[in-house]
Amino acid sequence: MKTPDTQRPRPGADILRTALRRNVGAMIRGTALMGLYQAGETAFPIALGLIVEHTMQDRSPGALGLSIGALALIITTVSLSWRFGMRVLQKANTTEAHRWRVQVAASGLQPVARDVDLKSGEVLTIATEDADQTADIIEVVPLLISSLVAVVVAAVALGLADIRLGLLVIVGTVAILSVLAVMSKRIGASTREQQARVARAGAKVADLITGLRPLHGFGGNHAAFASYRKVSTDAKRQAITVARVNGTYAGTAQALNAVLAAAVSLTAGWLAFGGRITIGDLVMAVGLAQFIIEPLKMFSEMPKYVMMARASAERMALVLSAPPVMTPGPQRPAAGGALDIGSVRYGTLRNLRFKVSAGEFVAIAAYQPRAAADLASVLAVNVAPDAYEGVVRVGGQAIADLSIEAVREHMLVNPYDGEIFAGTLRTNIDPLGTSRMIPEAVEASMLTDVVALHRDGLDYAVRDRGANLSGGQRQRLSLARALAADTEVLVLHDPTTAVDAVTEQLVARNVAKMRRGRTTVVITSSPALLDAADRVLVLDDGVITAEDTHRNLLAGDADYCLAVAR
Repeated sequence: MKTPDTQRPRPGADILRTALRRNVGAMIRGTALMGLYQAGETAFPIALGLIVEHTMQDRSPGALGLSIGALALIITTVSLSWRFGMRVLQKANTTEAHRWRVQVAASGLQPVARDVDLKSGEVLTIATEDADQTADIIEVVPLLISSLVAVVVAAVALGLADIRLGLLVIVGTVAILSVLAVMSKRIGASTREQQARVARAGAKVADLITGLRPLHGFGGNHAAFASYRKVSTDAKRQAITVARVNGTYAGTAQALNAVLAAAVSLTAGWLAFGGRITIGDLVMAVGLAQFIIEPLKMFSEMPKYVMMARASAERMALVLSAPPVMTPGPQRPAAGGALDIGSVRYGTLRNLRFKVSAGEFVAIAAYQPRAAADLASVLAVNVAPDAYEGVVRVGGQAIADLSIEAVREHMLVNPYDGEIFAGTLRTNIDPLGTSRMIPEAVEASMLTDVVALHRDGLDYAVRDRGANLSGGQRQRLSLARALAADTEVLVLHDPTTAVDAVTEQLVARNVAKMRRGRTTVVITSSPALLDAADRVLVLDDGVITAEDTHRNLLAGDADYCLAVAR
């Protein structure tokens, strides 16, 4: 069932507001310390001007010593306030980035998938780079305010010397920010496009890594590489465009800041030449004109970082505000493992109907692989109940009325291509570390030889995607994980296609023995598993066309014999 749009949308601006709201305390402390730093930086040329003014008048060693002490105090204040201010802000920034990474990851790992038109590689980029850039807003705002403090202090100090100098700083700053605000909009648009292209390149890499083995098998690796190169080249070109825009922005900001500093210096010189300000005021004005370039630079760069944070937040909103693909019910299945498929129509399935009693071991011989995959997807709730006709009942309850968590606890559907994760054999079999069935699962799946082969046993290190295991070993490891879960209903899809015939016989016998009293459905064409089942259902052209034991079907059904005999 599609979810009505009852969840409040979470656009990028809302994400930024959330980040700012939950870091108010750190931002206030950081702003105070960075404001003190900027005030100290600005006070340095002011102090120099006053020293020159009083030294020329008093010409006393005491006044000079006092002035030197004041400068030392200013320098100490500048050093410590910067150190502790940046520590506070960067800690808050890092913590906030971690929160968003976890939230994006949690969104992708929820039992009910979200309706997001993004590949896993794109989501990975959003959970890393975009989360980091969004959290940068925690530093941007305090730095923006502290830079404004420096500009205001400078304007006030210059205004006290001569009102024209103060007005020149204020008007110049407003003009600079007006020009850069227009330019920052283009940066935001270019950055959003760059992030999208980088994410597509990341998704392509993830796809290539997943399919690396088959690509090498049929020689498609060169074509795949060419495809990735094209996507990566698009990302590179957009990155160059962004760098060009950023360079233009930075160059313009630097030029405008330099022009303002020169204007202040020249105006102060003209006023001093005319006797309207003192030599001390001139020293102060020239010093402030030099020092003000740094806060002005920081002040003028902040709009760019705000736009970059906004662009990243908008991309995170694609994941966080996406609605779930279905609305699960609140109920739980009743005790027992009955499974009822009632007139299901989906993909290649046409009015599919069958029942599996609690505790029964049923094999389904699917003549068309696509029908087997469609049935596995429906049972695994990878397809929303409103996306197909008919009903699937587990423990007497329709899946549409059950919570996804309850379905997962009650029924496990193990895909034929079950993922193997980096870790150990043990963590792959029992990821949560709670199963008591590991020894039985290892024995039933015939994984004992893999465990015995290595000195570390179950603690043998497994590489990403099981790269250091053979295809048969990966398949048996996936089967062991499914058996160790010990769910009421277990659905296995082609669990032994990469296993030799002798091992397959033993696996079939062991699975039937271990699952005795538990409901088990195996979608397979393996004669060993078909023979171990209590009964076999023949799935042909989307419907059940025959039902009997494996041996009776072999004896009386020529099509069945042709399909499963090896």
